[in-house]
Amino acid sequence: MSLTKFESMLKTNNVYFFDLVEFEDIIVHYLDVGKHSLAKKAVKLGLDQHPQSVDLKLLQVEIYIFENQIDKASFLLKKIEHLEPNNEEVFIQKATISSKSGNHKEAIINLEKALTFSDDKIDVWSLLGMEYLYLDNFENARLNFVKCLEVDYEDYSALYNVVYCFDMEKKHEAAISYLNNYLDINPYCEVAWHQLGRQYFILELFNEALTSFDYAVLIDESFIGGYLEKAKTLEELERYQEAIDNYLITLELDDPTAFAYVRIGECYERLQKYEAAISYYKKAVHEDPLLDRGWVLLTNLYYNEGNYQKASYYISKALKIDEDNSLYWRRYSELKVKLQFFEEAVTGFEKCLALNDESIEVFIALTDVLSFLGEFNDAVLVLFKAQKIHKNLAEIECRLAGLFFVLNKEKYGFNHLITALKIDYDSNILLKELYPIVYENEKVQKLLSDYKKAME
Repeated sequence: MSLTKFESMLKTNNVYFFDLVEFEDIIVHYLDVGKHSLAKKAVKLGLDQHPQSVDLKLLQVEIYIFENQIDKASFLLKKIEHLEPNNEEVFIQKATISSKSGNHKEAIINLEKALTFSDDKIDVWSLLGMEYLYLDNFENARLNFVKCLEVDYEDYSALYNVVYCFDMEKKHEAAISYLNNYLDINPYCEVAWHQLGRQYFILELFNEALTSFDYAVLIDESFIGGYLEKAKTLEELERYQEAIDNYLITLELDDPTAFAYVRIGECYERLQKYEAAISYYKKAVHEDPLLDRGWVLLTNLYYNEGNYQKASYYISKALKIDEDNSLYWRRYSELKVKLQFFEEAVTGFEKCLALNDESIEVFIALTDVLSFLGEFNDAVLVLFKAQKIHKNLAEIECRLAGLFFVLNKEKYGFNHLITALKIDYDSNILLKELYPIVYENEKVQKLLSDYKKAME
């Protein structure tokens, strides 16, 4: 009725009287629903009718802070503090200003002062906890959130924050102990069972985690988070069909998600039910076309089945989403080799190197493709780059030997071949596979024979 009366007054320009409590309720309502312009009007009219009200002035401070008018807020707070030096809300708002300015230590000092004047300490403890979180002081943050729960054990926001602090401190055993004690007090709290399951999962105690998630979904049969974590745990236990069943429950409870579709697909893939896996991967990318993981999973499945054409199509989709992913470029290049599109394979491997993927596999693959294309000098340059990173590798030296023989630079060829044999005599088999003509060379055969005798 007060709201209707107030909004009617604004429309008609009539001035109605409201008592102080009515004004406070109206202003708090508008602040809660985000109608700040109406809240400002209510504060102005309220102060016109009740100019001495400290509570209305504090609401004015709150609006100033929201509008980032920090100087006005600070000036008004000083006036209020002079009138009521023991008003907890003064120090809370001073703390808000300090926090907004990034001065979290000063905010804590003001909140500690507020605590000395407060009868209802939960809100202050919660604010203190948040300020300590900003400072990455997880122990003090946790202690304040724990105090909130000691007064109101159904303060689930505080419970989440307590567990978050334990997580950041990597004190998972302590978190388990705390949650078990909490469940002794509040045994039908699905949130606590869910968080307990998460801690067991992190410690790879999957059976204990599963029991916790079972309790969570028994208490609340519509608890999507509980079913998701239960499904992930069942995956770890290699109970893939049960995991699928739980993911499917989440799809019934809420709108389908690409995440659930992907996880179902992966479970089917592990069960070697590839058609079902493909079906769910396709559902995932239909649900979220920008989910590069879905496209890559399709790529890998078709690659393993030998359907390189389709695999190539899907990896191109993934690259359009994330063209700076070297793993995607590597798969792209491998597929182009399979499809005998060697120039494109070269482009892909070079892209890997440009993205700082300097693994030996990339260097070797690029070298072999360039050699196949007859780009022997370029292949040598690639191997020289590889040498700087991967030292004393027979597979590099052996390839350099073969390439230098092909380029009619026998002296360099023999030097690299000897180096390869010193590292691993059996690397001559690689020379035979890659450069059979070089391998059959009489001088090379004599060197191999002499080196073998010397070894004996």
